[in-house]
Amino acid sequence: MPRPTKCRMIDAMPDVTYYKPRGTPMRELNEVYLPLEGFEALRLVDLEGLTHEAAAQRMQVSRQTLGRILSQARRTVIQAIASGLALRIHGGHYAVDPNNSTNSALKTPATGTGQASAGPCKPAYTQEVEMEKIAISSEGPTLDDRIDPRFGRAAGFLIVDPQTLAFEYVDNGASQAMAQGAGIQAAETVVRSGAKVVLTGYVGPKAFLALDSAGIRVAQNLDNLTVRQAVEKFKQGDVQWADAPNSGGHGR
Repeated sequence: MPRPTKCRMIDAMPDVTYYKPRGTPMRELNEVYLPLEGFEALRLVDLEGLTHEAAAQRMQVSRQTLGRILSQARRTVIQAIASGLALRIHGGHYAVDPNNSTNSALKTPATGTGQASAGPCKPAYTQEVEMEKIAISSEGPTLDDRIDPRFGRAAGFLIVDPQTLAFEYVDNGASQAMAQGAGIQAAETVVRSGAKVVLTGYVGPKAFLALDSAGIRVAQNLDNLTVRQAVEKFKQGDVQWADAPNSGGHGR
C-alpha cells in the first residue's frame, strides 16, 4: 500500500493562475496543469535562487521530494511552451503557511482551500476536489460494474459526480489497441474528461507522471470493488493518495 502524500507548504497563492498562447482561441487549446506545490518549487529555486535544501525546508518536504516536484514542474512548463498549450496552476496537495505570505508577487485569499492557521498541515486538495468529477477505471458502463485494475488498458472510465452519482462512460478502446503508450493515452483521456481524481488498481510510471503533471490525484489498489463502492470510499475519505506508481508499466 503506497504511503499517503505529505502536505507541501507554500508561502501564498499566486495572483495569476492561467496562461495561454497569444492568438489561439480558448476553445482550440488543450491544457496542462501545474499543481500549487510545483509552482512554489519553481518560485523558490528558479526565481528566488534558493538551494534545494533551503527550498525543501520552506516547503517542509525532503530534498528528494523537492527534486521530484521541481522536475515535474519544469517538465509541465516546457511542455506548455513547446506544444503551445494553456498552463493552469491548479490543485495539488498543499497548505498555505500563515507566517510566509508577505511576498509582493503573491497573495493569500481570505478564504480558499489553503490552510491559513497554525497547526498540522492539512491537504487543501481534499477540500478542493470533493465537488469535482472523478474518473474510475471500469470493466463496464455502470456504477455496479467492477473496477478494472489496469488503468492504461481498462475497458473504459466512468466519469462520476460524487455528490449526485451522475455519470458518463468513456470508452478506452483506443488505448487497449496500442502496443505501447496505453497508459499515457488513457491519462490523456482522463484529462480531457475534466476529472481531477482517478480511482483505479494499478498505474505505471509514465501514466502516473502524466496524471500528476496534469494535477490529477491518484488512488490505487482499489481493485476487487465495484465503481459504486469505490466512490463511497472516496466520499468517506477512505482512499489513500499515491505519491508513486504501483506498477512497472507494460500498459498500465
